[in-house]
Amino acid sequence: MAKPPPSRRERISTHPAVRGARKAWPLVLAAKQRWDALSPEEQARYRQMASDYARRGREAIKRRPKRA
Repeated sequence: MAKPPPSRRERISTHPAVRGARKAWPLVLAAKQRWDALSPEEQARYRQMASDYARRGREAIKRRPKRA
């Protein structure tokens, strides 16, 4: 006799995105807690660093030779 197809709950619980989210959740929570523990000055400094990295990345892309 053929095995019945998996239920919607079984399909969702085994979906790769669901598995990834379950594994990533503790890391995301820890990162959020660390961010919240930073002073406003430190948060501003990290935001400025991220902005600088993004700007440098955009400039590097502009400097690359165009593909044919």
